[in-house]
Amino acid sequence: MTIDYDVVIIGGSLAGYYAALAATQLRATVALVEPKVDYGFSYHHALTEIGKLAKKLNDAPSFGIHARHTHTSEECHISMAWTEAMLYAQCVASNLKEQHSLAILAARGVDVIVGSGQFQSSPQLTFVVNNRLLRARAYLLASGSRPEIPEIDGLQATGYLTLSNIWQSLKGAILPKNWVIIGGIPQSIEIAQTLARFGCSVTLVVKHPYILPYLDPEIAMLLQGQLEIEGVRVLTKKSVTQVRLIEDKKWIQAGDKAIETDEILVATGHQPNLESLNLATVGVKWHRRSLVVNDKLQTTNHRIYACGDVIGGYDFANIANYEAKIALNNALFFPRLRVNYHSIPWAMFSVPMLAQVGLTEAQAKRQFGRDEVLVLRQYFKTMAAAQLRDETTGMCKLIVLRNGEILGASILGAEAGELINLIALTMSQKIKVKDLANLSPVYPSFSEILEQTAREWSKQRLNSNIALQEFLEGFFHFCRNWNL
Repeated sequence: MTIDYDVVIIGGSLAGYYAALAATQLRATVALVEPKVDYGFSYHHALTEIGKLAKKLNDAPSFGIHARHTHTSEECHISMAWTEAMLYAQCVASNLKEQHSLAILAARGVDVIVGSGQFQSSPQLTFVVNNRLLRARAYLLASGSRPEIPEIDGLQATGYLTLSNIWQSLKGAILPKNWVIIGGIPQSIEIAQTLARFGCSVTLVVKHPYILPYLDPEIAMLLQGQLEIEGVRVLTKKSVTQVRLIEDKKWIQAGDKAIETDEILVATGHQPNLESLNLATVGVKWHRRSLVVNDKLQTTNHRIYACGDVIGGYDFANIANYEAKIALNNALFFPRLRVNYHSIPWAMFSVPMLAQVGLTEAQAKRQFGRDEVLVLRQYFKTMAAAQLRDETTGMCKLIVLRNGEILGASILGAEAGELINLIALTMSQKIKVKDLANLSPVYPSFSEILEQTAREWSKQRLNSNIALQEFLEGFFHFCRNWNL
């Protein structure tokens, strides 16, 4: 069999770019097949900056909403703020696209092939693109995903936006005043808060009991409260049953509530970009939302690997890159590495920021038992850094065993994305919570929250030991009184 490449990477997602560059560092011959599709990842990265800019513009004296006197003036200022924010986002997106340009990949030794292709099984496994046969020792699917559109009566006829086209649709357009966002995923929450900060009326409809189904409920309620303070109307445990266009107005039926809106954003999840790849011919199985892979990230064809949101889960770049590293090493060398998400953090770019790693309180107690798990809490309002920056909303929550092993953490607050990285490092290196309590962070800094939270472990152990001692003393006293 003639081999053209060590690995062929299919898909222009961020994970695909990361894997292609990593392959060149391993001295592998690599081709990246990128369809003629704009995945919009650059605008997703610019999203948080739009929200931050919105807050800055609203707080500035020249753009301050609270200083406005007329409805017309308010609309004018919101329009100006939106225009400035979109220009800023376009600059950020342009810079990110430049960093991930095809020219940079080609300069690093990646054979970049633009076009759509499909697998062919006969006479041997190849990938065909632009009438060219690409033969490789292994293939890596990193084709990303697209928004999943739920089957809701009247939705298609009424019209809607998705995560892939919202920013392009709004570029150069007047920002709609009223929004309904369907779906509880990180991106929907980020966009809901961003739009509210630009003065929009936003309703977020979530079918789960909490705004995110896999989030610690205590943290979820705190985040929901922050969203509601900023003007986002959150409807949980509500399913959208129908959408109608009545007298040029869009109406949504969410549970027992009928909501009038100017625009609808559907953000219920993703489905993988797989249909055109001819996977069935080469024995690759997939479900509606993900490919079937093992813990080595092999598909049901042992020469084809996959990574990123094409295998399901939330769309987080750091997790996709972690998977790309595992899959690439297994594809190029002996397949021995296995994915372990226990110490891989993720973050949502809300304000305040939310980050999580490892097990939640409920998961830990189910796995290890309620008596073996300690829950440590500390609030951001106790820190000098939070007071100085007026960012006192937030909480750090550590989940640990009685022996000091850290099982997980949830952080809502300023710099949560940076703080969770330190927790993830301690978990990956098996560092105990007592060592975290001995940390001497710079003062004032947000890192103090980790030290303060970790100190709660020794307090809880001391209290439990005192309680045990009191129980034993009472038991012995009872025995003496009854001559036992």
